[in-house]
Amino acid sequence: GVLAAKNDQTLAYGRRSLWISYNCYRILSLLNRGHFLDAHEDYPISAVNDYFNYFLFIWNNTFKHPNVRKMLKTSQKFDIVLTEYFWNDCLEIFAHIYDCPVVMFTSMGGVNPWVNDRVGNYLQASSAAHFFMLGDYSKGMTFIERIHNLAYYLYDYYHKYFVLIPDNNAILQHNFPNPPDVSTFYKKVSIVLLGSHSSLRQPIPLAPNMVEIGGFHIDPPKKLPKDIQTILDGAKNGVIFFSMGSHVKSSDFSEEKRKIFLNVFKKLDQIVLWKFEDDNLPGKPDNVHIRKWLPQMDLLAHPNIRLFITHGGYGSLQETIYHGVPVLTIPCFADQYNNAYLAVQLGYALKLSYNDKNFNEDTLYSLIQELLNNPQYRENAKTRSRLFHDRPMKPLDTAIYWIEYAIRNKGAPHLKLSTLDIPFYKLYNIDIYLFFIVGVFVVYKTLLYIVRCFADNLKKNECKIKSH
Repeated sequence: GVLAAKNDQTLAYGRRSLWISYNCYRILSLLNRGHFLDAHEDYPISAVNDYFNYFLFIWNNTFKHPNVRKMLKTSQKFDIVLTEYFWNDCLEIFAHIYDCPVVMFTSMGGVNPWVNDRVGNYLQASSAAHFFMLGDYSKGMTFIERIHNLAYYLYDYYHKYFVLIPDNNAILQHNFPNPPDVSTFYKKVSIVLLGSHSSLRQPIPLAPNMVEIGGFHIDPPKKLPKDIQTILDGAKNGVIFFSMGSHVKSSDFSEEKRKIFLNVFKKLDQIVLWKFEDDNLPGKPDNVHIRKWLPQMDLLAHPNIRLFITHGGYGSLQETIYHGVPVLTIPCFADQYNNAYLAVQLGYALKLSYNDKNFNEDTLYSLIQELLNNPQYRENAKTRSRLFHDRPMKPLDTAIYWIEYAIRNKGAPHLKLSTLDIPFYKLYNIDIYLFFIVGVFVVYKTLLYIVRCFADNLKKNECKIKSH
């Protein structure tokens, strides 16, 4: 979580010098880069359980960190608590301690089922495909798909009440005397900043306090390093940029995968700029240039970039759409699979999962050639880019406005949905349905009883007549 502190005049939160003054604190960073290449898209619930346990370890150690303990002992006041939500309900105890609202951020955007639940923006399982549902559901779901979709939604409820809340409560009880239940923090959430934009997703309903700021991290392109600029300017057939982001290292690729990439790249007429974290890459062809680090946003702005090969992280997809570049996604874990499917659905990308059984030279080469030679992908990327840019305010300015709005309006309670206070059975009219079902059943039984009584009386009368 990021805490926004206040000095005598001005709120102290920000990434850049857009505000008058700042008083920001970096308390700690506990998240180490893991090895994510063993994940598989076919087991989303198993992956959620693994990630959840991993993050529980981080949240527990956050409270134990000396810097956090020291901060809690001071008389420092805060106007607001900013946190990126990742099942970290327990961290919102800071809002309870400092008696201030929460502004929540999610890089996954409006498709994040756990964030929607936190603000009472309950999506309908009949029409809104769950985050785990990988595929194109823009035209609706089949009966079987709706069963799967409902199962995922029901799993969310199970996970919330039997795993997430109890485990977060256990962390608080271990670190604080008599802490409140984490479910009481839900009403502390003032604004949710979504790291998404409508141009890069299917339409979904958003609550009034959910604001999209996708692309807020993107800066105008800066001058490239001289050696990189020379490579790009001199590439007659264009450049393919290859980067797997910050969590996945290309140097961790298996030997088999590395050879597949190298054998395919040497067949290409284009230059390949590869973010590769080692100094040496055995078997590297002449048209491949490796660097341990490359300025991704600045590179994508260069007109000679023909294609971006990436893991499909949402931030990277926003950057490539910002510049209108087609993408080959190689998702490895977490939301990357969902992002990749959506990018393919929107027509500016193709997908080849890292652990796909069809990951071979022929498949990789054909996908690259399709993206390079079919102009439709670039046209679709340019169309999405225009939509991405077409908004009344810059996304970072939008984020700052709504953070200040939450402070000015004491948490903006007027924006919060009442659904947070409605029990599950009322929210979905289960009590009404049961009332009518029971009512119909009672009427049916009553009518059946009357008919039987009438029939019995008729039989008795017939018997009397026959006996006479």
